[in-house]
Amino acid sequence: MSTNHYAQLCRLAGKAVVDFNMISEGDRLLVGVSGGTDSMMLMHVLDRLRKRAPIRFDLFAVTIDEGFEGICHTSLAAYAAEQKWNFEIIEAPIAGLIKEKETESKPCGLCSRLRRGFIHGHADKLGCNKIALGHHRDDLCVSLLMGLFRGTGLKTMAPNVPADHETKHLVRPLCYASKDLINAASKPFEFPDVGACDYADQLNESGDRAYLERLLANLEDQFPNIGKSMLHSMQDVRPDYLLDKRFLSEKNIRKRISVQNST
Repeated sequence: MSTNHYAQLCRLAGKAVVDFNMISEGDRLLVGVSGGTDSMMLMHVLDRLRKRAPIRFDLFAVTIDEGFEGICHTSLAAYAAEQKWNFEIIEAPIAGLIKEKETESKPCGLCSRLRRGFIHGHADKLGCNKIALGHHRDDLCVSLLMGLFRGTGLKTMAPNVPADHETKHLVRPLCYASKDLINAASKPFEFPDVGACDYADQLNESGDRAYLERLLANLEDQFPNIGKSMLHSMQDVRPDYLLDKRFLSEKNIRKRISVQNST
């Protein structure tokens, strides 16, 4: 594991930023930093890009302190200070609300909604028009499967999507990068250990997302490079071969066939 992995990660992130027009001149990006490897690498990559890019944009690193007993952000704050990041910790009573609402068996739904509210609110306070999240290629693949298996539509985490009544955008610069690459690139950085969510073991044992992550890893034996293949498929949508009636009128089909034949 060497700095070559970090360079590769930066190249993939830079390509994603350009491909999906994630950052423009004068943007103010709030970066969600949990202390986990993905978000920490995202902040490093964006900070590097900010220093080298031909355009000017600002970064604000924000961590939500949910009040979980298993997490302490003191070492993260010290690390951020060493890196000279513009960093803030927002205290939010999420752990208590999960117990109050009796959602301990499925805590992620309420937690994610509350976290989203606090992050958007702080973005408004800072005048940020973009929120950068550390979701990577594997997260996109798992989300695609989640929607497919739950019957909620063929969808995933979009790389650049309007949010909060289009007052800002969510961007995911690591969308082309695999989890393995991010882990490899992170080794020289020696990130602090902030602990884990109080429900981490429960979610790892019985959570749908953790199950699908393991499933993808197992499928790799039968379908090598499955992550790259799924990413390619997400970039090659063929509605004529699905069952959504909005895309299946005879007029629309003829129009698409005409376009395909002319390219």
